[in-house]
Amino acid sequence: MRVIIVGCGRVGSTLAAQLVTEGHDVRIVDRQPKARRRLPPAFPGTFHVGNGFSRPALEAAGIVHADACVAVTSGDNSNIVSARTAKETYRVPVVLARIHDPSRADIYRDLGIPTISSVRWAVSRIHQMLLHRHLTPELSFGNGETLLIRSQLPAYLTGRQLTAFDVDGEIRVVEITRAGRSLLPAHGVLAEPGDLVTFAVAATALGRLRGFLDKELGT
Repeated sequence: MRVIIVGCGRVGSTLAAQLVTEGHDVRIVDRQPKARRRLPPAFPGTFHVGNGFSRPALEAAGIVHADACVAVTSGDNSNIVSARTAKETYRVPVVLARIHDPSRADIYRDLGIPTISSVRWAVSRIHQMLLHRHLTPELSFGNGETLLIRSQLPAYLTGRQLTAFDVDGEIRVVEITRAGRSLLPAHGVLAEPGDLVTFAVAATALGRLRGFLDKELGT
């Protein structure tokens, strides 16, 4: 992927370093030349000095042929302008933006731009760690509303159809690891002892999933 990152602060530079190690073409735009110092030595991507909402700066970074654009500056207004420009002017397929004020999330949502809110993410993670310690998310989506959870099935569920564990809109079995091999939960597949199951679960349904998995122990 060719990824344009607007903002070379802690988030932008860390993301850039991770993406280049995975083989992606990363272009960074920041108005401060000294922000380049946050990048690792011999960084293979390119660094462009300019405002992230400036069309000449974005075009110099290759926005016309970009597969994704991520706006992660320290200013919400700058991020929303950069994200809108990438989405509406250059039709970039994937556009993400960071926001510091969660109350502005609705503005981005109305524009069809997914957001990452530091406050909302932190609250969600703390809540999970306090109330669902043994259900550690493997991955989260959006602002933490949907999670991927892996857990070994308790013995009392052995012999039941795996698709029967689904709860519409709340919990869905998406993968089973059995004897070291991964498989998708086709209709009619029964749970076996030792199954490690991956659930897609709404964050609001974590308590329900916990109770479901703890039923055998009566906890």
